[in-house]
Amino acid sequence: MDEAVKRIVERFELTPHPEGGFFREVYRSATMLTHPGIPAGHASERSAGTLIYFLLADADFSAFHRVRWSDEAWHLYAGGPLELAVIGADGALDRRLLTTDVTSGEPTTVVPAGCWQAARLAGGVPWAFGGCTVAPGFEFDDFEMPPAAELLALFPDHAGPIRELTRR
Repeated sequence: MDEAVKRIVERFELTPHPEGGFFREVYRSATMLTHPGIPAGHASERSAGTLIYFLLADADFSAFHRVRWSDEAWHLYAGGPLELAVIGADGALDRRLLTTDVTSGEPTTVVPAGCWQAARLAGGVPWAFGGCTVAPGFEFDDFEMPPAAELLALFPDHAGPIRELTRR
């Protein structure tokens, strides 16, 4: 692990994230919302918003996942660039590049609720440090990270990215 990555992990008290990389929740709103559109069996009350720090390093990636009922805003603070692959509700694949160079790119992007998303380092960089803001707030109950076979059955036209950015 790169020395800068070790310092970031220690300084921000990051731990491994199930989708890849490292994270730490740094904010959870005390304001609670009731979301009537969430089906029975899932908690309909949730925080208004949450924020995590997120770090990708080396060849690691954030595997394809989705947050069912919340939008997720990605922010890049340092390092990078970071490439996001987003499969929208229409099944189209959208590639987005986050960069800290605001003269030539965007430092943030929003993935709408229910869309599949994955991220990896771009341009041979050693790491990227950013954050993800989720509203309504993130709950692991809303999080899905399926195996490649499941996503390939839904989106056979995106076999390359799906195989590259899933863990099983």
